Amino acid sequence: MANMKTFTINGTNLSFVDRGGGRPILFVHGFPLDHSMWNGQIERFSARYRVIAPDLRGFGQSGISEGVVEMAQFADDLAALLDFLEIDEPVALCGLSMGGYIAFQFWRRHVERLRGLILCDTRAAKDTPEAAANRLVVAEKVLREGSHIVAETMIPRLFSPVTLQNQPHLAEEIRQIIVHTDPRGIAAAALGMARRADFTAELSGINCPALLVVGQHDAITPVAEMQVMANAIPGAKFEIIPRAGHMAPLERPDAVSAAIADFLQRI
Repeated sequence: MANMKTFTINGTNLSFVDRGGGRPILFVHGFPLDHSMWNGQIERFSARYRVIAPDLRGFGQSGISEGVVEMAQFADDLAALLDFLEIDEPVALCGLSMGGYIAFQFWRRHVERLRGLILCDTRAAKDTPEAAANRLVVAEKVLREGSHIVAETMIPRLFSPVTLQNQPHLAEEIRQIIVHTDPRGIAAAALGMARRADFTAELSGINCPALLVVGQHDAITPVAEMQVMANAIPGAKFEIIPRAGHMAPLERPDAVSAAIADFLQRI
């Protein structure tokens, strides 16, 4: 994997991978992970495209903003990164889970910079009151007890049973990423997700090409929910990845990359 590069925005250092050449693709990781969840896609697509994969603020090698980080802040960070890289042509933006929440905000705030949206294992609806309250509990607990708390509760829900049985090393890789993530970054993003807007009513207004990808056994954003989202976005393409859970791009990198490659060729 290429060395990380950095740039500074409002005093916070943000790290990112920038590989390859050609039309740009921006890969946005989920919570509470880092750019490395996209390693399979970075490797494949950097042969034909310019691949940019940041560590969002609070995660990976990027700096931390304490308190609350809103999804709009993450989206504006992505726009600032494109400015820093002097990329003014529209990008394909691929986000998983929280990366999808950020993608919706990027569409709302920087639509002129989008060539296409790839939404992986995510949702348009905001948190239910119960889910939002639980995020507050998680934020308090992780600050008090450490990041391992999040790893213990999340890992069993991130992967399909097939993956947990046949590729236990993937679960361990993700566990290591989470336990080495600063609790302040996890808490800030959790609080930001609890406050996020509901995009359900706006789906019909998305007028750039869109691909929605979901793992067959995703327990967090199930197939049925993502199918409803895909039906609401005009002309959206929908792909179910067999034998995958919420971490479909990591569990079945070839299948997810094939779906993305087909979409990129079409747009």
